[in-house]
Amino acid sequence: MCNLYRLRTGTAEMAQQFGKALPHGTNAPEEMYPGYPGVVSNGIDLRVMTWGFPVVLKGKKGQQLKPKPVTNARDDKLHTAFWKGSFEKRRCLIPVTQWAEPEGDEGRMTRTWYAPEGGEPFAVAGLWRPTDVWGKCYTMVMVPSSEQMAEVHDRMPTILRREDWAQWLEGSPDEAFVLCHTWEGPLNVERTQDRWGGGG
Repeated sequence: MCNLYRLRTGTAEMAQQFGKALPHGTNAPEEMYPGYPGVVSNGIDLRVMTWGFPVVLKGKKGQQLKPKPVTNARDDKLHTAFWKGSFEKRRCLIPVTQWAEPEGDEGRMTRTWYAPEGGEPFAVAGLWRPTDVWGKCYTMVMVPSSEQMAEVHDRMPTILRREDWAQWLEGSPDEAFVLCHTWEGPLNVERTQDRWGGGG
């Protein structure tokens, strides 16, 4: 599953591709971590929301613990109670330039970055919903991995082609679900020596 991604692009370029520019003074980082702010688009406006739907957990004595951000929604779970309302009514685009997966031995994992060829920002299928905990929050829709990254992880983000954005945002649930499939194009792979747990 994806728990780290980048959005490295100028505000003008992002606005040209994904909608109106973010409001002046908006602070969104280049690297996104669970529970932190990120940028999403409804095809018209760009907005900042918290990455991850909050799940409030309880401790052994029944005490309320810090909410856990659920950053990924599996395509085969979209019709379950936790995701169904957002999938049917609140779909969004998540602008991304690369996403990362941990690779290597436990305790020594490094960051490996993936992106479709071309180097341009692309859209990942997302869902959003309002919450009482963190305000508006979003999550990525995940599908089975392509052969290029299957040895690292069995799931990858749902990458949407530009011509499919409107169908994802405005189509019926059945029309949107058709788009939840593995990316068939080649991926650029960037292996690094950066430790997986070094940020966030």
